[in-house]
Amino acid sequence: MIDVLYFAWVRERIGLPREKVETQAKTVADLVEELKAREPRYEAAFADISALRVALDQDLAEFDAPLEGVREVAFFPPMTGG
Repeated sequence: MIDVLYFAWVRERIGLPREKVETQAKTVADLVEELKAREPRYEAAFADISALRVALDQDLAEFDAPLEGVREVAFFPPMTGG
């Protein structure tokens, strides 16, 4: 079981700030595919993953990163600074 967190417009499209997900996914990309297969709102949120960033246990990661041992996955849009 992995905690999955959604921020900004990802949260708005999915309608949840976080959830626990039972998954067999080996990588973040696999997890995204599992989520997209759930419901159209997930498909909409992950339609363009190039517009998203991901963090595993609060460290930035790539979508091909393995999920083994990961407790938390967070999806969010790129941040801008000023």
